[in-house]
Amino acid sequence: MNWLLTVAVTGGAAIGLGVFLVVRELVPATPALGPALRRLHQPAGARLDPADRRLEWLTGLARWLRPPHRQLALLDRTPEQYALSLLLSALVGLAGPALVSATLFTVGVALPVAVPVLGSLGLALLCALIAHRSMIVRAEAARDEFRQAVCTYLDLVALQLSAAHGPVQSLERAAAICEGWVFDRISEALRIAQMQMHSPWDELRDLADRIGIPELGDVGAIMRSSGKEGAQVHETLRSRADSLRDQIRTDNLARAEGVTSRLDIPGALLVFVLLGFAIYPFLARL
Repeated sequence: MNWLLTVAVTGGAAIGLGVFLVVRELVPATPALGPALRRLHQPAGARLDPADRRLEWLTGLARWLRPPHRQLALLDRTPEQYALSLLLSALVGLAGPALVSATLFTVGVALPVAVPVLGSLGLALLCALIAHRSMIVRAEAARDEFRQAVCTYLDLVALQLSAAHGPVQSLERAAAICEGWVFDRISEALRIAQMQMHSPWDELRDLADRIGIPELGDVGAIMRSSGKEGAQVHETLRSRADSLRDQIRTDNLARAEGVTSRLDIPGALLVFVLLGFAIYPFLARL
């Protein structure tokens, strides 16, 4: 019984370690300024740090999994973090049936070897799929929130232009007025453009391409004409904000109609069940 107790304790410790690693990865960490600056200004022939060299296997795993890069960029997560979250979820699912089988074995219930093996493999795959689906759902929610925030940003930029501010200053002041992770991402892009001596509308377009939000690229395209040609574009910004709100409203109505149509299926099944209860007494008398 001692070795069974050792197996049970080891399995419980492994599951606890997996849960701890998952929670630690989900908690947002404070970004390190030194490595970020080294990544921004890395020389052409720079060598990898020992820590980066140890994580090469994780980069290869992320490349093999082919993660959704735009969704990850929208959530501000790297492919390595995505691969690690799937790996940890699969490990938790892999250890679950093994621990249950060891616990049952300690109380005298012996299961065939194929049952915990197949259960561990199936649960590991299911946990990995759940982690992937959870990331996709959070990315879709973040995309909707980003699009709604872009509407506000368009109006704010138009107000700043109407107040006789320049195009670059209007973009920066409009991003600094509001709070939230969307405006933090926009402010960060504008700050990077200022540090690297790039035009802010090009940086906004690059950010829009990277995270898959074309509406943010429209802001850059409109402001490019204001910065290069001196055009008065505040009315164009307001009209684009109105059209974007109409588009968001239409998408929400289409989504609501889709949910309503799916709710008709359980309603129809309920009608058939009630009809069966009503007809059964007559059929039983025959």
